[in-house]
Amino acid sequence: MEIIRTILNGVCELKMNRPEVFNSFNKAMAFQLRDALEDCASDDEVRAIVITGQGKAFCAGQDLAEATDSNGPELQTIVQEHYNPIIRKIRAIEKPVIAAVNGVAAGAGANIALACDITFAKESASFIQAFSKIGLIPDSGGTFFLPRIVGMQKAMALMMTGDKISAREAEAMNMIYKVIEDDLFDASVTKFAARIAEMPTRGLGLTKKAVNASWYNDLDAQLNIEQMLQTEAGKTNDFNEGVAAFLEKRMPEFKGR
Repeated sequence: MEIIRTILNGVCELKMNRPEVFNSFNKAMAFQLRDALEDCASDDEVRAIVITGQGKAFCAGQDLAEATDSNGPELQTIVQEHYNPIIRKIRAIEKPVIAAVNGVAAGAGANIALACDITFAKESASFIQAFSKIGLIPDSGGTFFLPRIVGMQKAMALMMTGDKISAREAEAMNMIYKVIEDDLFDASVTKFAARIAEMPTRGLGLTKKAVNASWYNDLDAQLNIEQMLQTEAGKTNDFNEGVAAFLEKRMPEFKGR
């Protein structure tokens, strides 16, 4: 299996599993990740998702052996059918999606990490917009997310040079949420994801929906979106539980409904 799925305490870990090629994408892995995300969206047991890599790398992007194979898919097909559905699903799924960058994240791998809601990285990890090194442009949402996260100047420099930046540099420019020391990484991400999975999942999903809309809206439109989604959140069981727990001075027990 190119994607290893495990579910524990409401957290579904999706582990890219081609370590011999630094978890670079081929068609099978792309389709399996897309299908796994779709399954997570509809599975009530899953209340948070972690995307990570097997071995020393997070994901080195596209497997160039497949892309240059005369019998392999064309670039248009790779972008349209492999990567775009993954990025769209990460953003559309109304559950928290966490990237656990355990090693190098290059090309499409880097941009999948940026598309996630919250991104952690090992201190030894690195990020590379590697496309310019082979005459291509950043795909997988790279030209959308990176300028919005770090600003146009830094984004253009990173995309045009293809320079490798460390996890600490990525954290300093607000590209990712947090760097964690290598020996503490797995336990820290597991603890964080479990905490997120215990929170009001519908409310978190609606928060994500509002933030997605904010990329395109002016203030008035966004205020209207907030009003609509807040009304929807107020109808959830978790809202009732949260209020009751506050009034009763106890910890809430959210069910994700």
